[in-house]
Amino acid sequence: MSGSLNFKFRLFNRKPRFEDEGSVYKIMYRKFLKNPLNVFFLIVLGIVTFIAVAGYLITPDSTPFANRQHLELALQKPGFQIQFLKIKKNVPVEKTGFFRKMILGKPDDSELISIHKYEVIGDSVVAELFTGMSPNNGMTMRFHIVDVVASVGIGTEIETSEKDYKYTNTSGENVEIAKNEAVNIFNNKFIVKQKFLLGTDGFGRDVLSQLIIGARVSLAVGLVSVFLSLLVGVSLGAAAGFFGGRTDKVILWIINVVWAIPTLFLVIAITFALGKGFWQIFIAVGLTLWVEIARLVRGLVMSIKNREYVEAAQALGFSNTRIIIHHILPATLGPVIVVSAANFASAILIESGLSFLGIGIQPPMPSWGVMLRENYGFLIMDYAYLAIIPGLAIMLLVLTFMVIGNGIRDAMEKRIEV
Repeated sequence: MSGSLNFKFRLFNRKPRFEDEGSVYKIMYRKFLKNPLNVFFLIVLGIVTFIAVAGYLITPDSTPFANRQHLELALQKPGFQIQFLKIKKNVPVEKTGFFRKMILGKPDDSELISIHKYEVIGDSVVAELFTGMSPNNGMTMRFHIVDVVASVGIGTEIETSEKDYKYTNTSGENVEIAKNEAVNIFNNKFIVKQKFLLGTDGFGRDVLSQLIIGARVSLAVGLVSVFLSLLVGVSLGAAAGFFGGRTDKVILWIINVVWAIPTLFLVIAITFALGKGFWQIFIAVGLTLWVEIARLVRGLVMSIKNREYVEAAQALGFSNTRIIIHHILPATLGPVIVVSAANFASAILIESGLSFLGIGIQPPMPSWGVMLRENYGFLIMDYAYLAIIPGLAIMLLVLTFMVIGNGIRDAMEKRIEV
């Protein structure tokens, strides 16, 4: 008898399995991570996001827009290595803080000259310029060593004694520097070797730096565009689904009109209306991706608004705004995330296509679409990698968001065992 009572006690006090394992979202999270493909592309997204956020802090070329050009280094193959002679600019250079450098880049405080070889002769640095030919046969240039290592005021003469140099810097201060110290500074800081891991483009710019800053542009366009599409789509969809009637008819008419226009044509029209540029492309792409979200949210809200807990909230006198925001929209979160992931991929493709056509991101700002446009002519030449590399980057990022979106969709198929 006691055994039977204990059995009944355990039966009626047994918790459902989903309570033992945690909330529904924890179950979805664990189900998402069970798929190795989801984990792999989640790591890929994390790496790309880190690269985009770090930006100029990790690029070999940290100048604004990674636009350091050396025409004599144009179209060098991946792995090419060169040494530069740095020469201090004779103009004041604004100091750049950590966060400003990370976001906007840092202008060079020195001029970089690609050289084949150099030597220090007396008070001068003699360098043979790089030509890329074999033998090099470059022009020889001579610089005073103080002109190389210090910012000397324009028109200022450098006084030379047996042990030191005296000059006036760009701030108007009289400076004295020992000869051996000037040579040591030159040897330690003013001959720089750089390896171009992905080579250089037709303007002699570092392809790797362009690719890294281009990742920032693609993610930024996707993020802002998806945010705008969510703002418009969720608002209109929720209003149409909840209020119904004339409100629903008007909003549904707007949705159908926009839906009938091909997305690329609509983006091009908005771009021409707003003009070419960085922020314009955000708005243009964002204002074309909201339709699918609005249709989805409208349908979900229409199915949820008649449930008991919504009717209970209305009976308690809660406002329509509170009911929509706190009681209805949270139930639509999962499907909206899935559609947003697909829209993120679409935004990246649209931006790349517009930049390729020349009506999206404008040079000198780097973008994967701009890189494709500048280098697609090399596809039939020995430099096809200049177009293949940004093309593969676009493909990988779009595939990443599509796989993650599909993974979230699969994880949302909840099977709760009791």
